[in-house]
Amino acid sequence: MAMAAEEALSRPKGRNLRPLLRLFPFLKPYRRMVIGAGAALLVAAAATLAIPLAFREVIDHGFSSDNPELISRTFLFCIALAFLLALATAARFYAVTWLGERIVTDLRHAVFAHMLAMEPSFFETIRTGEVVSRLSADTVLIRTVLASSASIALRNSVLLVGAGAMLVITSPFLSSLVLLIIPLIALPLLAIGRFIRNLSRRAQDKLARTGAFAAETLGAVETVQSLSFERAAKNHFHSALHQAFDAARHRIMARALLTALIIFLVLTAIAAVLWRGAHDVLEGTITAGLLGQFIFYAVLASGSLASLGEVWGEMQLAAGASGRLFELMDSRPRIHSPARPKSPPEPVQGHIRFEKVSFAYPSRPDIHAVRNVSLEVKPGETVALVGPSGGGKTTLFYLLERFDDPTEGRIFLDGVDLRQMDPQALRRHYAAVLQDPVLFSMSIAENIRFGLTDISDDAIRRAAKQAQAHDFIMKLPQGYDTVIGERGRTLSGGQKQRLAIARAFIRHAPVILMDEATSALDSENEGLIQEAMAELADGRAVMIIAHRLATAKRADRITIMEEGRILAEGEHEILLKENALYARLVERQTLHDAREIGEPSPIASEKPYAKEKSL
Repeated sequence: MAMAAEEALSRPKGRNLRPLLRLFPFLKPYRRMVIGAGAALLVAAAATLAIPLAFREVIDHGFSSDNPELISRTFLFCIALAFLLALATAARFYAVTWLGERIVTDLRHAVFAHMLAMEPSFFETIRTGEVVSRLSADTVLIRTVLASSASIALRNSVLLVGAGAMLVITSPFLSSLVLLIIPLIALPLLAIGRFIRNLSRRAQDKLARTGAFAAETLGAVETVQSLSFERAAKNHFHSALHQAFDAARHRIMARALLTALIIFLVLTAIAAVLWRGAHDVLEGTITAGLLGQFIFYAVLASGSLASLGEVWGEMQLAAGASGRLFELMDSRPRIHSPARPKSPPEPVQGHIRFEKVSFAYPSRPDIHAVRNVSLEVKPGETVALVGPSGGGKTTLFYLLERFDDPTEGRIFLDGVDLRQMDPQALRRHYAAVLQDPVLFSMSIAENIRFGLTDISDDAIRRAAKQAQAHDFIMKLPQGYDTVIGERGRTLSGGQKQRLAIARAFIRHAPVILMDEATSALDSENEGLIQEAMAELADGRAVMIIAHRLATAKRADRITIMEEGRILAEGEHEILLKENALYARLVERQTLHDAREIGEPSPIASEKPYAKEKSL
């Protein structure tokens, strides 16, 4: 999926407002509000366009002594129009602003949900910080445009059309002059607007990269401080901010020049038309009131066009932001549910079988992480995976949870090929406990029940007691309601692992996946947890990635992996005698444990390793 992320970032950029059109499907659920906004817009436009008619009557007839009441009636009519215009404008503003907020809310939810469906390899080339930036900065920009600029654009578009029509009705000759001038205004608007959108896109991209670097750096602040990287990080962030500012400055300058050009062209056009109209009044071709009406409509039309010019740049910004969000939406997960997913027979037993499985990560297609692996784990059986780092142990877990599919071979759960199952339904049958558990900035209880909604407080406490976590939880300020920091920063490694184990207890899954889940525990607590794990494993299929001798020895079977292959399988005592790699791993662990307690290694005096055997 890394390739999909690269395609999303490198896809050619459009040269129009087409990305904004993709927001229209988000309007469908709110048709009534759209209709209300449209009706209010038309009423407000009609009221505005009716005002020049009243002023024409005042100019042509209102100053005549023959009809003194005309002025009063005309101005009362204007007040009524103003009242109607105010109500319609307020209704339009509310409806359009509400729609903008609603669309952005739905858009954020859609993008976030889509990202959750992407397999982990998608994020190998696109940083999560950049995704977050698109979800925040880009959607804020879209909201601003939809709730404000779009409203202005719609109003002025309707006024431009209406005023243009009234110009033709009022004076066809003067209108022809206006029609000749409009292209002179529109063409620079389109040309410079396209340039502004490209500048806006560049500024947003630079800002997103800046946000991604900040999120990545702050997320690993301990490492940054321990390596004295603060000064370099500040310099890098400062440089990135200045690059983003320079891109924004160029965009602002272009928009300022566009605004100045439009104002000059519009006012020049009005002056030219007024000059010609004044001559027509002197020649008696039209009345002064008709010229005033025409000028009023010309001002409306030109003002609307000028306003559209100002909004155009903001619409370009929104188009760029929309394009960036829909690039994420256009990324398709390679791992998805088949049209007709299958499920294992109920109740699920947890019988796992790898059949000649090979796999290479998409970002490293030429390097196989797993090669021709065949492995079976039956219900009630515990299998420990041991071997050097990079041997493929974690990759087996990765494939078993269907974060990706094998390049070759098949994996079965109770006889059903994982490719035929819905990934989300499949993962409900697993309970995973990782070496570095992921906890969230929420309460202890919420972390334990994470992903489950129908779990009682009593069940949470029972799971915590089984995981030997209840005692330390009760010592926290609010007990189970204590909110822990991001990724559980306020807890020790052992405490985090016990919470992860409690989370596994509460799921009651038929398959348990453990990646050295007791590595952060001291000997006393490890012994307690091992007893709890024995209870958790009862009747379940358990796969353990083990680096500690005590963990491996408890397994029913030990599988040795190196360079993606299974080298040997068997019990601890047999492998210790017959497999050189396993004996070497055991000796290293024993020496490490002996150094910790200050005793000599009991294996140091054993016979040389036997010749390594491979299955």
